Amino acid sequence: MVVVPLSKSANDSEAGPRTCGSAPRNWAQVAAGGTLIAGGLLLLTGNRRAGMVAAASGAALALLDQKEALCAWWEMLPGRIEQAQRVLNQVQDTVDTLAAQSERLHRILAR
Repeated sequence: MVVVPLSKSANDSEAGPRTCGSAPRNWAQVAAGGTLIAGGLLLLTGNRRAGMVAAASGAALALLDQKEALCAWWEMLPGRIEQAQRVLNQVQDTVDTLAAQSERLHRILAR
């Protein structure tokens, strides 16, 4: 008796029954969305601690599912930090200038 391996057809690439026109579900997205919704509802009902834990775990699941976006954000982070530092330096310079002008104006008006 000879055993002949049967190859799968191209249509049988996914396990489990599928209905006509249905796309495969990404269960990580479903879990992340459900956890985020549950966390939001818990926060709205006043359960802050449980809501924060649920929201944080939902966000972690969402980030795990979006590895490419997370890597892109991670690569952009140093540039954004440098840009924020430049803006803060400009604000600090402006505040120092305003403080010096205010002091000079007080001296002039005090005469």
